[in-house]
Amino acid sequence: MKLSEIAEFLGLEFKGEDLEIKALNSLSRASFDELSYCDSDKNAKNIAHCGAGAIIVGKKHENLVPKDMQKLISADPQLSFAYLSKLYAKPLISSEKKPNTIAKSAIIMPNVYLGSGVNIGENVVIMAGAYIGDNVSIGDFSVIHPNVVIYNDSQIGKKCHLLANCVIGSDGFGYAHNNAGEHYKIYHNGNVILEDFVEIGACTSIDRAVFESTIIKAGTKVDNLVQIGHNCIIGKNCIIVAQTGISGSSELGQNVIMGGQSATSGHLKIGDFTTIAARGGVSKSLEGGRVYGGFPIMLQKDWLKFQAKLANLFYKDLKTKE
Repeated sequence: MKLSEIAEFLGLEFKGEDLEIKALNSLSRASFDELSYCDSDKNAKNIAHCGAGAIIVGKKHENLVPKDMQKLISADPQLSFAYLSKLYAKPLISSEKKPNTIAKSAIIMPNVYLGSGVNIGENVVIMAGAYIGDNVSIGDFSVIHPNVVIYNDSQIGKKCHLLANCVIGSDGFGYAHNNAGEHYKIYHNGNVILEDFVEIGACTSIDRAVFESTIIKAGTKVDNLVQIGHNCIIGKNCIIVAQTGISGSSELGQNVIMGGQSATSGHLKIGDFTTIAARGGVSKSLEGGRVYGGFPIMLQKDWLKFQAKLANLFYKDLKTKE
């Protein structure tokens, strides 16, 4: 679309050089024929270094836009971006038919759906009922169990195990909200990358990134019923135990252990060789090499002392009342 057409669609004023906008992208990766947006002070520092041809910004940040970049001024840049993302969303089923590359040693059971442009390596096993979307690649010796869904553009490494009913590459949980409280979907055009030797448990869901990649690095093992949000990066050899929830844009270092029913808020980092005890709630970035627990998160040894003191106070109070 032309930038002038985008402005008209969004109901925004446009003055400047008209451009052909081929795609939407992040501030850090956008090129001259792409459009980006900025909706916060935190991201505003990246505007000066952005390579986009055009950007949607609020009045507050318009003075940060370089002279050679076109700008659309919006009262709510995120909401404008959400409206626009629908127009640039990739189709679920491609109209362009590409040939599939399937190794002769691969075993594909009945009732498997294969999209177009799929690449399946040597000795891969895909069990009944699996859905493999367009442009998916699956590395040698990987096993895809029954009813697994792998959405478009996902990359699965070598010797990975994806257990029954897990979902790889679903849309992230991202919405913008108008003044009436209505929610507008932000469409995600990124993908998911599972590196080699990754295992994903049954009924686990890993969301695709908005623009780039959600990445699970080599050797990581993810249990059943885990949710990993969009744009997350999970380091090598991590252990993610059942019913854990990792919010969008969280970054885990290598050999991080997340205990059962633990969780993170988004946009934080957990250092290498960290352990989060069961039901721990991570609300801030953490140094590596330590064991944490509780909520708000603290060192596990301090959490245990705190619980012991609470118990003592409780029982003393009971005895006094008796």
